[in-house]
Amino acid sequence: MNEPELIRRIFRDVKTIAVVGLTDSPGRASFGVSKYMQRHGYKIVPVNPTVTEILGEKAYPSLEAIPFPVELVNVFRAPRYVAGIVDDAIRLKIPYLWLQDGVIDREAAAKAESAGIGVVMDDCFYREHARLMSGRR
Repeated sequence: MNEPELIRRIFRDVKTIAVVGLTDSPGRASFGVSKYMQRHGYKIVPVNPTVTEILGEKAYPSLEAIPFPVELVNVFRAPRYVAGIVDDAIRLKIPYLWLQDGVIDREAAAKAESAGIGVVMDDCFYREHARLMSGRR
């Protein structure tokens, strides 16, 4: 978990990212991080049942509703929701799971890793990507 090589592999290999909990509110971290991901060539897939589109991308009510494969689930939800998200990721064979700052569920993360999912927990995609891109790692 949170291994530097895993993080580098995610940044190198992932192209399509489901963002669970992405909001259309520009002041929220999920919006800013997702906008950053788009600017750096990642396709984001909003997962939020309360909206139809965010950042120019069609939103889906759940991971299961996405009609194409995603390689990473980036989670901006409270820790109490992580176990269900992990179950969905395992069922859908999504290779990577990123739990943003403050999103901590060690049991669910261990379950994901046991199923072969690469996990980053309690870390910021934007911060790690910016650090790696600047050569400070």
